[in-house]
Amino acid sequence: MKRLMYVLLFVLLTGVSYAQQAKYVFYFIGDGMGVNQVNGTEMYLAEQEGRIGVKPLLFTTFPVGTVATTFSATNSVTDSSAAGTALATGAKTYNGAIGMDDDKNVLQTVAEKAKKSGKKVGVTTSVSVDHATPAAFYAHQPNRSMYYEIALDLPKAGFDFYAGGGFLKPSTTADKKEAPSIFPIMEEAGYTIARGLDEYKTKAADAKKMILIQKEGAVPSCLPYAIDREEGDLTLPEITESAISFLTKGNNKGFFLMVEGGKIDWACHGNDPATVFEEVIDLDNAVKVAYEFYKKHPKETLIVVTADHETGGLGLGIGKYELHLKSLLNQKQSQDLLSKAITDLRKEKSGKASWDEVKALLADKMGFWKELPLTWEQEKMLRDEYETSFVKNKIVFEESLYAKTEPLAAAAKKVMSQIAMVGWTSSSHTAGYVPVFAIGAGSGLFVGKMDNTEIPKRIAKAAGYKKEKGSDNRNRVSKL
Repeated sequence: MKRLMYVLLFVLLTGVSYAQQAKYVFYFIGDGMGVNQVNGTEMYLAEQEGRIGVKPLLFTTFPVGTVATTFSATNSVTDSSAAGTALATGAKTYNGAIGMDDDKNVLQTVAEKAKKSGKKVGVTTSVSVDHATPAAFYAHQPNRSMYYEIALDLPKAGFDFYAGGGFLKPSTTADKKEAPSIFPIMEEAGYTIARGLDEYKTKAADAKKMILIQKEGAVPSCLPYAIDREEGDLTLPEITESAISFLTKGNNKGFFLMVEGGKIDWACHGNDPATVFEEVIDLDNAVKVAYEFYKKHPKETLIVVTADHETGGLGLGIGKYELHLKSLLNQKQSQDLLSKAITDLRKEKSGKASWDEVKALLADKMGFWKELPLTWEQEKMLRDEYETSFVKNKIVFEESLYAKTEPLAAAAKKVMSQIAMVGWTSSSHTAGYVPVFAIGAGSGLFVGKMDNTEIPKRIAKAAGYKKEKGSDNRNRVSKL
């Protein structure tokens, strides 16, 4: 009788363990999304409703929430490639590395491990498919700037679904030599390339493997910012929905899907708070798509939301004990498009635009004077920049990692941050904690403060991917 009870207990525990394995894994990464980017977005949403406090994003309501450290092997402040490699492989590496350790050994990624375990795999982003974070899941190169070589690694990985803005260097090698276009190479490897959502819907049914990018003629580096989006633009929620439909068609043995909100980081590099918060909301909208899937398969689905690092040193409050985030609603465009509007005005007026004409543009695009009163100092900052760049014609563009900004647009952005009482310590990355949220099968593994290298290891454990030590049969070192 006792022996029978032990057998029954073993069967019960085995069944519970199996039931808790994540057949479907969603891995969301908000590039540059530190704790304050999340908290600030929730306060921004609450202020829109006329109240103080927070309006929770969906992913912050998940039952598990904690923080992670992000340092790289070579510096307390990581870059996106080292952080992406840590989140993909469970190993620290030097800043600049893609899928390699600090000795340049090839590392096995959790996506490769999922594929080896029989799962379908998707890697998606709102920036280019060959950018640092998505690349860290499928490529193995010593430098993140080797975009052509990274793209050539894509068909070698053999994953089922890729999506993003496009490819940065489709026919130019790292040493700036012309090379065969990556697109025929990918097609020869069995990939169907869909340019735009309509083309994807037409081609998806017959495609064995898919690469979804923007329509012909769109800028390949990224999708438009959420704040700048126009009808017909490809969006991160649409990419997420397309990935789910593609990865679940046919023989459904489960999937692993990485989704990156890459332009949170870009807006933080530019110290553009309204654009940052709208990008975080956009990532949350992609999470909502995954959550709808989770509700249909709650015992088999794991959703993890985290970030690779914090960008900008975002501070919520400067000087006074106040925040005025609702004022950001008056900003109609990202600083990139504001900069373009100022350049267009300069060309239209042959460099002779009047101060009143410039004020009218800033009133329309940013709400200055019309909705947002300016202090004498703030108006002087704008007027002085107008005098320098329009009257004296001394135009020095402000440069951040992903943008060159008209000096007057850069000044307007600073004024908007002052009005909202938002501070910035940097135009680059910082060593701040990043959030980690989880729900579903195996989410209990994500309790407690952790290092970013722990996240893919715990995902692999939750999903039951086979444990390997040392190197696999393709000489990939496994840290998972």
